[in-house]
Amino acid sequence: MHAGGWLTDTRTSYDTVAVSYADYIREALAGAPYLRAALGLFAELVQGDGGGPVADVGCGPGHVTAYLHELGLDAFGVDLSPVMIDVARRDHPGLRFEVGSMTDLELADESVAGLLAFWSLIHIPDEVVPGVFAHFRRVLRPGGPLLLGFHVGAESRLKTQGYGGHPMNVYVHRRQPDQVAAWLRDAGFAVEAHLLTSPDGTVPGALLFARRSSPTPPPVSRPARPTG
Repeated sequence: MHAGGWLTDTRTSYDTVAVSYADYIREALAGAPYLRAALGLFAELVQGDGGGPVADVGCGPGHVTAYLHELGLDAFGVDLSPVMIDVARRDHPGLRFEVGSMTDLELADESVAGLLAFWSLIHIPDEVVPGVFAHFRRVLRPGGPLLLGFHVGAESRLKTQGYGGHPMNVYVHRRQPDQVAAWLRDAGFAVEAHLLTSPDGTVPGALLFARRSSPTPPPVSRPARPTG
């Protein structure tokens, strides 16, 4: 993949499957008690710190953003795919959604009380993840909670067909929680807990809780914007 090409491929792929994906995922949380519990705990942590805006980064069609709103959070969604954002606005017209990339997160410094990336890091290459986490830390208030959800494993695979049988061209990266935790610590987070879900399943998942810590890490370097 040429530099930046993966980002364009990810945007195009999710533009293509957005409507089908929204239909597929719409009721997913209803059958996922451990995910709902994690989101409930995340909401408690944000509210315990006094509340404030919460960013759902990589929000897709907005089902998790809407659930956080139901839990009482001032949640808004950000996603790379303009069509996903259109679908999110259609399905959840009372909530705020905007197009954006976690690789160059256009939110003000210390502007959010909490940040969530729920299975939205899975297409980010390893070498880009530290910069993404630096942006997460930059936009979080000191002590603000972070919740990550991701596939567990040690391999990447190319996904060429997606929801509804539509073509896609994205790599899906599976990672070990220890590696993700190490990247977070290097970016200036204190890791507090992680939970492994479906450990006997084909693709286990991990939920990892962290907080923005006090020491100041190196400045965030903003990558060049991809063209195309």
